[in-house]
Amino acid sequence: MTALAPTRFQHRSLLEYAALLAVLALVVTSLAATAPAPDKLGSGIARLFAPSGLLTRMFPPDFARIVPIGWKLLETLQMAVAGCFLGLILALPFAILATDRLSPHPLVRHAARALIALFRTVPDLVWAIIFIIIVGLGPAAGVMAIMVDKIGFAGRFFAEAMEETDPGPQDALRAIGASRLGLIGSAVIPACLPSFTATSLFALEKSVRGSAALGLVGAGGTGVDLKVAFDLFNYDEALAIILMMLALVIAVEQGSGWIRRKLI
Repeated sequence: MTALAPTRFQHRSLLEYAALLAVLALVVTSLAATAPAPDKLGSGIARLFAPSGLLTRMFPPDFARIVPIGWKLLETLQMAVAGCFLGLILALPFAILATDRLSPHPLVRHAARALIALFRTVPDLVWAIIFIIIVGLGPAAGVMAIMVDKIGFAGRFFAEAMEETDPGPQDALRAIGASRLGLIGSAVIPACLPSFTATSLFALEKSVRGSAALGLVGAGGTGVDLKVAFDLFNYDEALAIILMMLALVIAVEQGSGWIRRKLI
C-alpha cells in the first residue's frame, strides 16, 4: 500500500499527519459553526425572488441620477489612483528596508517587515475611519487609507521580488565599491521591474474595487450614494450605482491588462 501512495505521502512523520488532521478538523468545525443552514439559505433565496423581494425591487435600475453619480464615480477613481500612486512610491523604501541583502541592519529589517504586516493586516475600512478622525470626512481620508493599504500590499511583494533577484550583479557592483543606492538603482530595480509593474497594476485594480466601499464610512466616492440608496430603500437606484461601479472596475481591469501585456 505504501508503494502505491504518491511520493509526497510517503515517509511522512506522525507529526505531519497530525498537523494535516488538525487542519482538516479546523475546516470541518469552521463549516459547521459558520456556514448557513440549508433550510435558512433556501428560504432566503425564495424571499429574494419573491414579488416584493429585493431583486424584484431592484429591477429595472434607475439611472435618473446618472450625472451626479458619475461625478462621484470619477471621485472614486481619483481616490484610487492618488492613494495607489502614493502607496506604491512609499512601498519601495519600506520593501528595501525589509529585504535581507539591502537592509542596513537586522533590527531595521524586522521593524520594516512588522510595519508592512501591520499595514496589510488592518482592513482599509478601519484605516479610513482612523483617517476620518484625523483629517475629517471626504476623499482625503480615503486616499490616505488606500495609501497605507497599498504600502502593506505592494511592500511585501516588492520585498519578495528583490530577495529573489540574482545576487551576482549585486556582488559585482559591491566589489567595485558601488554605494547601496547605486547597487539598488543599477542592479536590483532593473531586475525587478517586470514584477514591480505587475504588482503595481494589481494594486491599482484592488484600489478601484476598495475605494468604492470606503464611502460607506464617509471617506468619499460612490459609497456614500450607495449607502443612502439602501438606507432609503431605493434599491433600483442602488442597482444603477452598482452597475456603474462594475463598469468602472471592468474598464480599469481591461486597461491594466492591456498595459501588462505591453510591458511584461
